Amino acid sequence: MAHAIRFHETGGPGVLRWEETTVGDPGPGEVRIRHVAVGLNFADTYFRSGLYPAPLPAGLGVEASGVIEAVGENVTHVAEGDRVTYTGSPLGAYSTERVMPADSLIKLPDEISCETAAAMTMRGLTSAYLLRRIHPLKAGDTVLLHAAAGGVGLIFSQWAKLLGITVIGTVSTEEKAEIAQAHGCDHIIYYRRENVAERVRELTDGKGVPVVFDSIGKDTVDGSMASLQRRGLLVCFGTSSGVPPLDAMKLAIHGSLYVTRPALADYIAEPAERDALAGELFGHVASGRITIQINQRYALENATEAHRDLESGRTTGSSVFVL
Repeated sequence: MAHAIRFHETGGPGVLRWEETTVGDPGPGEVRIRHVAVGLNFADTYFRSGLYPAPLPAGLGVEASGVIEAVGENVTHVAEGDRVTYTGSPLGAYSTERVMPADSLIKLPDEISCETAAAMTMRGLTSAYLLRRIHPLKAGDTVLLHAAAGGVGLIFSQWAKLLGITVIGTVSTEEKAEIAQAHGCDHIIYYRRENVAERVRELTDGKGVPVVFDSIGKDTVDGSMASLQRRGLLVCFGTSSGVPPLDAMKLAIHGSLYVTRPALADYIAEPAERDALAGELFGHVASGRITIQINQRYALENATEAHRDLESGRTTGSSVFVL
């Protein structure tokens, strides 16, 4: 019998339930996939809490990897037995197996395990579009990255190093600072006890940075804006502390700033662009130029514990459910 994590009401981690499910045969354009590993992402908590609305009752999770067990009609780019990964598909990745659209699947190269894939597909593709699509960054540029010891942060910093980009990273603890620096972060700011903007100015000879990548939100947005150069870009790609209130006048006061709130889905919606970003990511990981740090592994039925760890800030790097 297949199992899945579902929730029937929004709220804290306690609303998550481990339930038996029935998985049927795939229809046209669909496959049935048996999961080997499932990704745990902060965005999952947004659906569970109701910040991102979903019809109830609902499954949870948008990232996993595994093996295709059955293929429906009109599916041509994957076949039974293929190892695949995905992110951004309909909710329901927190499951032992599922039927889902085939179009969102990405075939895995032999060199990348399913665990590694589940730990990096969303985070890696996010790092890919942040570094390769958002702004024309070049070697010698310096950027500010919040949550530098997180799953995106560790991949981002390694990739930035390959591109010759200097990363100033914010963290909350000395332990997280060590992890971030070990993965290529050049300078550390302890955002809870240091003035972020002042330290950025010190590290950049008063100039500030052209781009700030902010996944924290409400708690960091003011410091992010104050860290930018004139006409700099604030990239709000996450809201772990809540949605930041953005006052358009502050953008003018801080130097005619730009701001964007991107979503990964819009950067992988076209198969050609998704495959290009995935190919670049997989190439770096398969060659060892980028390593994927899996620091937390959970059984899927322990999703409540995993969400508590995630929201308390106890996790570093990537987290996965192992089936």
